[in-house]
Amino acid sequence: MTLFADIHAAVLTALDALEAEGALPAGLDRANVAVEPPRDAAHGDMATNAAMVLSKPAGMKPRDIAEALAGKLALDPRIASAEVAGPGFLNLRLTPDAWRGVVAAILTQGAAYGRSAMGQRRRVNVEYVSANPTGPLHVGHTRGAVFGDALASLLDYTGHDVTREYYINDGGAQVDVLARSVYLRYLEAHGQEVAFADGTYPGDYLIEVGRALKDAVGDAYLGKDEGVWLAEVRDFATDRMMDLIRADLKALGVEMDVFYSEKSLYGTGRIEAALDDLRAKGLIYEGVLEPPKGKTPEDWEPRSQTLFKSTDFGDDVDRPVMKSDGAWTYFAPDIAYHYDKITRGFDELIDIFGADHGGYVKRMKAAVAALSGNRVPLDIKLTQLVKLKRGDQELKMSKRAGTFVTLRDVVEMVGADVTRFVMLTRKNDAPLDFDVDKVREQSKDNPVFYVQYAHARIQSVLRRAAEAGVAPGGPDDLSVIADPAELALVAKLAEWPRLVESAAQTHEPHRVAFYLYDLSSEFHALWNKGNAEPALRFWQEDDPATSRGKLALIRSVAIVISNGLGILGVTPADKM
Repeated sequence: MTLFADIHAAVLTALDALEAEGALPAGLDRANVAVEPPRDAAHGDMATNAAMVLSKPAGMKPRDIAEALAGKLALDPRIASAEVAGPGFLNLRLTPDAWRGVVAAILTQGAAYGRSAMGQRRRVNVEYVSANPTGPLHVGHTRGAVFGDALASLLDYTGHDVTREYYINDGGAQVDVLARSVYLRYLEAHGQEVAFADGTYPGDYLIEVGRALKDAVGDAYLGKDEGVWLAEVRDFATDRMMDLIRADLKALGVEMDVFYSEKSLYGTGRIEAALDDLRAKGLIYEGVLEPPKGKTPEDWEPRSQTLFKSTDFGDDVDRPVMKSDGAWTYFAPDIAYHYDKITRGFDELIDIFGADHGGYVKRMKAAVAALSGNRVPLDIKLTQLVKLKRGDQELKMSKRAGTFVTLRDVVEMVGADVTRFVMLTRKNDAPLDFDVDKVREQSKDNPVFYVQYAHARIQSVLRRAAEAGVAPGGPDDLSVIADPAELALVAKLAEWPRLVESAAQTHEPHRVAFYLYDLSSEFHALWNKGNAEPALRFWQEDDPATSRGKLALIRSVAIVISNGLGILGVTPADKM
């Protein structure tokens, strides 16, 4: 249990008592009764909406319920006061001892503080990155990788059984282009002059792949028609690109559980099986779509196609799964891939897409709803673009890729920890400016530094105390935590468990980064206050007893910062 959960339980117990006394009707639905921090901290420590949500079903005025509830809660030794506000909100103030219990709980639970069983071991598949295997990952992929990995960690932290998955898009025409590009580098490795045609990949990253191909096959492909070497070079090049991508992800601290090949769906009957499932449900038919908006009859030719009835599941139009020439559309293997996820027994699917895939959301949700009989929810998160800057100058080019900045470029410029934290300082669907100079600043305006510095400061104080033979105290030493600024810091610590659960429920790991910044701000404010008021300093050199209690407070802050950074995949700093 946590403090917010404990007070919520106290509210429910008080409502039980009111029902037993006949002051409230029995059997009221309390599912929407909540205990939360008030919007204005001046109103109290916590607030409950119980009277507001129970008023209508109880047939009573909210204030009447609130006043009766306040009388019951005032008897709780953890509650200093219960005051009715406005039409019937109930503001609660807690005793200092109630807050001190939070510190004791954190010290006892350590790394487990904030962990939750909310997920009930539901199996969740989080698919992210899934870039075409045609080159190194770029800065846009970096954001999707960090967001997906942090979300997976957040779900794991809250009791879900999580599988991290990468979908290798190796079944389309782009891998043929990759093979032709590698073949040019192969010829180059043999000393031939080559020219990269439009559409091929001229990046320097393929030079080593061309040389490796030469080492593997010698001159076997020289002067040969494409039909001789294309399939083998395609497989060779895809494998090498995936090795590069895996290395890039590892540099960022991302490790996948599953790499799933799109190519494995072709020629194996898997696409046909998925569409047969939809056909058996009456959702596949032959038809002609209306012309796309903005097209004139001269621009568009009506063609009979095999269509999925996605409009039955909220899509704007039905979607082709097979072209008029019998070839699969891009949508068909994606349907089969998600069908495979469903048959693997996942309870929930999450896809992380780039911003350019917004038009794909409705059709993919429709397909999963149809395939699973609305049993398996699919949440698709879009990550907006990242603008990489150095001051006022936008960075657009890479020595490796030639045309874009790579993930590895970013990691080498600022480090994996900074990269990960910065990528989570905005909500995933908001554009992000990543200033590589700004993230090196040692200031409050740099959230990475601000959070890391809080942890490093605490470790510095704890080391100094340890050298003097003084360790953080236990529950019996916490009475010295009494100043309003100290209690405000504890109140922020108390929010951590509920913050984690709400972030997991909404699939928003950026909330963790925001929380850590706010917690660090409260800590730094208390530190600065101690500079002016010696009694608030965490290390009281001449007073070990007082020091133990204050050290316990900052030790609990360090634990929560470490727990939060662990979700984000960032290493806490012990020294700076």
